[in-house]
Amino acid sequence: MSGPVSEVSTAVTHPFLDLAPLTAARFASIEDRVARLLRTEQDVVIMQGEALLPLEGAIRGTAGPGTTALNVITGPYGQTFGDWLRDCGATVIDLAVPFHTAVTATQIRDAFAEHPEIDFVSLVHAEAATGNTNPVAEIGEVAREHGALFYLDAVASVGAEPVLPDAWGVDLCVIGAQKAMGGPAGVSAVSVSERAWARMAANPRAPRRSYLSLLDWKERWVDGGRKALLHAPAQLEMLALEACVERIEAVGLESVMARHASAAVATRAGAVALGGGVGGGGGGLEPYVYDAADAAPVATTLRTPSGVDASELVARALESDPALPLAAGGGALAKEMIRVNHYGPDATPDAVRACLSTLGAALTAKGLTVDVAGALRAAEDAWR
Repeated sequence: MSGPVSEVSTAVTHPFLDLAPLTAARFASIEDRVARLLRTEQDVVIMQGEALLPLEGAIRGTAGPGTTALNVITGPYGQTFGDWLRDCGATVIDLAVPFHTAVTATQIRDAFAEHPEIDFVSLVHAEAATGNTNPVAEIGEVAREHGALFYLDAVASVGAEPVLPDAWGVDLCVIGAQKAMGGPAGVSAVSVSERAWARMAANPRAPRRSYLSLLDWKERWVDGGRKALLHAPAQLEMLALEACVERIEAVGLESVMARHASAAVATRAGAVALGGGVGGGGGGLEPYVYDAADAAPVATTLRTPSGVDASELVARALESDPALPLAAGGGALAKEMIRVNHYGPDATPDAVRACLSTLGAALTAKGLTVDVAGALRAAEDAWR
């Protein structure tokens, strides 16, 4: 009788398990492609984690007890940034606007007039959680006028609408692959201006020898000519990010953004036509973001009719198709807000139609009057 066959010799090879190490040159080439996607000449550093990693690292690297930060809150992430800034010892001036709208450059300018000591502005471009998007170009102009460092969360917006750090004067622009780029959540990137690097270098509290440290990447990676990586990169996520950028390059960024814009317009039009009022009357589904110009292209948020719990309605809708890109709002919004997440692979006519049809069925089951056929026609006309 022959001896036992070794476990190694009987193992089945798998393309996701038998990966060659990712070289520094390959890593640098992916960074270069991300930089081209953002049309930036700034340093781009790809971080080995979900976008919260560079979002937090950028704040902790540049903010401290001498910082006076204007923190714009148009959704939950703006609230988180304010918490981090306070943890760093910064003086924080919160500018909170209703979640059904966007902040304006005039509001930013008024804040500077009242607090001329502001030297840091934090903003979320598109808030997928609340469905709004903010006018970054106009806000960047105000920040430049006052010499403030401009920090931007573009995780949801990249791939769905223009993100132009250089043209807009953004000093720290964080992106992630998991929304409109259609990739995984485990990899992210940040573009860093020379002003931001200088602010970090002068900040004694900036993280060093830490996973949060952007300065470590600057000194050991960027300044070293990108020859030696700080640690072993996450190969699958890096290759997936590369594939996301390749796909966008292949079809064209303008085409990808147009698809997301169409999905948003079609969803909004279809939801309005769907209705959902009692006996055909008012009180049906309504866009949560009042002005279409303030609505994000990655997600459409909807207010449910009076007396209809949004989380229950979404749960009923998902019973028929758990894969639908539907969610209830977070926290206190769970009772009144539905979110249609039409980004990445779900920015398609089929996904929009499926969401409208399923929501219509769920509203009908609640005894409300809806017009599914009219909603689908309105969505199709709006997409065209």
